[in-house]
Amino acid sequence: MNKISFPHPSSIIGNQIVKTIRKFSADAERQGSLHQEQLGIIYKNNWFNLYVPREYGGLGLSLPDGLQIQESLAWADGSTGWTVTLCSGANWFIGFLQPEIATMFFNDEQVCFAGSGRSSGIAKIIDNDQYEISGSWQYATGSAHATTFTANCLIEKDGEILLNEDSAPMIASFIFSRTEVSIHEDWKGMGMKATSSNSFEVNKLKVNKNRLFIIDENQTAPPDKIYKYPFLQFAESTLALNISGMAIHFLDLFEAIIKERKITNHFRKNHRESLFLKYETARNQQQEARRIFYQTLQRSWNDDFESENFISATLDEVSKVSRELAGTSRKIVDEIFPWCGLIAADQDSEINRVWRNLHTACLHPSLLE
Repeated sequence: MNKISFPHPSSIIGNQIVKTIRKFSADAERQGSLHQEQLGIIYKNNWFNLYVPREYGGLGLSLPDGLQIQESLAWADGSTGWTVTLCSGANWFIGFLQPEIATMFFNDEQVCFAGSGRSSGIAKIIDNDQYEISGSWQYATGSAHATTFTANCLIEKDGEILLNEDSAPMIASFIFSRTEVSIHEDWKGMGMKATSSNSFEVNKLKVNKNRLFIIDENQTAPPDKIYKYPFLQFAESTLALNISGMAIHFLDLFEAIIKERKITNHFRKNHRESLFLKYETARNQQQEARRIFYQTLQRSWNDDFESENFISATLDEVSKVSRELAGTSRKIVDEIFPWCGLIAADQDSEINRVWRNLHTACLHPSLLE
């Protein structure tokens, strides 16, 4: 992305792709995971590997370019966008894996990582070469089709949890194959139903020490700039644009509702004009929040990563505008919702699904102000 731009998401991915994704959204919600037609589009476009280096079969995109695709997919369908975002974010972990492990797990054309950031596992040091891991982790988006799982664990040795120099518990991430985990189909969110965000478990699983990895932008093997970008702002920005994409979809549907209403004694012309004004006000607020976000994100991406003080200040701004974009998106949707009519209360309607998806996504702790 050489030029700062923030067009409507419809200009980023093809119209036929959007139609197909939306065509199967209701079916995907009923089955609790993405439809095979939706997954087929994702695999064909290699979207789970947005940020994976080309030498490992990925697209090797910059963060700004990848974010526009993620926002567009969330606009097409919240569950599809969220799944691509969380799984491509997990596939990004390739930058911190041992080379032999990266090669092992990325030898599948449909490679898809799922996982959890919660440190709800214990990794016992058996010897210098092995760990024994037990634990369960919630909300692993994409679990229905994931080939690989990652999980955070506390490190234990001789019955004691090891501590870092600051006396905090020592935490490390581990990687598992699908055959090594047990998946519990327990995702019951009111929205994001098709994300298959189930929990998974391992019990006394022995793995070699090369399955351990630590996310540290100062210790990454690939030279790609994306692996030097801090994980916190990477995660915040990707999630915020998912909320933004869903909010734009909601506004599009609201506009269509207004246009479809016939002028009657109960729905007068001046009332329609009032609703259009609400729509235009909300759209402008959303577009302004997006403009500020994209400009700030691009500025952080253009940093040369040499001046630590400058980077810190810019990255703090990315965190700030990510939360503001998510907050603005939620606010305008909530202000518009009462004016949508009873169709918005119908759980089988598209606008209701978008509303449920957005409000479920907004519960992610990374986006709370």
